[in-house]
Amino acid sequence: MNSTLNKITSILALGLLGAIGTGSAQADIYGHWNPIMHEDQLERGPGPMAGDYAGLPINDAARQRADSWTASLLTVPEHQCKPHPSTYGFRGVGNLRVWQVIDEATQELTAIRTHISWQAQKRVIWMDGREHPDEMYPHTWGGFSTGHFEGDTLVVETTHIKNSWMRRNGLAFSDQATMLEYFIPHGDTMTHVMMVSDPVYLDDVFIKTNGFSARADSTMAPYPCRYAIEIERAPGEIPHYLPGENSAPVEFAAENGIPYEAGRGGGITMLPEYMDVVQEWRMENMTYEERIGDGIPAGNRR
Repeated sequence: MNSTLNKITSILALGLLGAIGTGSAQADIYGHWNPIMHEDQLERGPGPMAGDYAGLPINDAARQRADSWTASLLTVPEHQCKPHPSTYGFRGVGNLRVWQVIDEATQELTAIRTHISWQAQKRVIWMDGREHPDEMYPHTWGGFSTGHFEGDTLVVETTHIKNSWMRRNGLAFSDQATMLEYFIPHGDTMTHVMMVSDPVYLDDVFIKTNGFSARADSTMAPYPCRYAIEIERAPGEIPHYLPGENSAPVEFAAENGIPYEAGRGGGITMLPEYMDVVQEWRMENMTYEERIGDGIPAGNRR
């Protein structure tokens, strides 16, 4: 865990624990929860625009991989029934169930299990103090998770995650990514904080939060998925863009009136002061008619 993550984790833990109180180790995180979708709704529902990497701490390797991605990949049968990885699943639309696994002999908490209805995403969070396995252990969509309580907050560390995605537009995590999570109950709501580190595709920590609302019960029906041949292709053909072919990043910047570099992401685009860079660019690139329409005095035209 890098120094930046250590600092962020300490600040987050102190702030959250101070806000919710220390409470009991038997936190009421169990039961049925439905996602609260008002946060990042456009991304979590319809999905982000292709070429939109703004505000994310990605590096050049992540950009190159994302630029090679095309949505046509989802027409390939092998890609149609993949569940969301643990680095994304809790940002999805499915109802969540959380329950305890109790050792029958000792009556002690062995693990916490979660199930998300969308794509039947399953996780086991080991609570018995076991260590994470070595690098030869298989990687899965859920990864290998261990947890402990800090007051009412469940803290989870996850390793051994498959190569997966941070956004549904080609931005990826490598199989070296690790994740630190906080599940923070607030009565009938719960906040989920995820913090992902990846030495391959990230220059800093990727942080997202998600909200859940408690329910007495939720629909947890099976999720059957059957692939289909949507487009006939030669064996082994995978849809992709070669370097320089993908126009989506340019189109995203033009459609949203921002500099091309802003849409390419990186740590600097996460900072509030980067809005000054965007505003200066807009002033330099607006037409006279656009300035008048926005109420900018003509005398300020550069």
